[in-house]
Amino acid sequence: MTTSTSESWTRIEAWLARHTPRTFAALGPPAERSAVALAEEVIGQPFPDPLTESLLRHNGMGHYDLLPPFWSLLDVQSIVRSWQTRMKIYGEEPAGAEEGDPDGEYGPWWHARWIPFAFDGAGDYLIIDQRHYRRRGRIGEADHETGCSFSPHPMWASLPALLDATATALETGEAVDGYQPVAVDEDELDWVF
Repeated sequence: MTTSTSESWTRIEAWLARHTPRTFAALGPPAERSAVALAEEVIGQPFPDPLTESLLRHNGMGHYDLLPPFWSLLDVQSIVRSWQTRMKIYGEEPAGAEEGDPDGEYGPWWHARWIPFAFDGAGDYLIIDQRHYRRRGRIGEADHETGCSFSPHPMWASLPALLDATATALETGEAVDGYQPVAVDEDELDWVF
């Protein structure tokens, strides 16, 4: 059973503070509700509740890995900029275009109903799929070259599932989806395959 976003954050923060203080210190302060509301207006859709709850806890974190294997959290402004950039690149394609099976393993290169929330520093994003399909809320990896893919691993089913799996991996030291957390120089989190 997946724990709540708030409970997972409490577990993640406790582990980071104890084992990787530099990564803990990189966690941003809470976002302002007004900033989240403005971002929702620009993107044209409400953020899913777990994303809003997460942003109100930590508004991004700079370029420090938190989510396995190398994802850093975006702040509210970066979510908007990343979404806008992808929409500009998407160009003349219809913003609501579908390709293939929307509940399948692969999606189009980009979709207007995807909300980026984490980045890898190389142009790729983790997105929350907000299309109105059976698997709404799942996490996808929007690669800047190959398009979006969705893993069947349970940790990618939703943001609460991802945060819960991250917290559990940190607490137990066990690998999740093939990645194991390690403390580099006893102050920064990294994930090894």
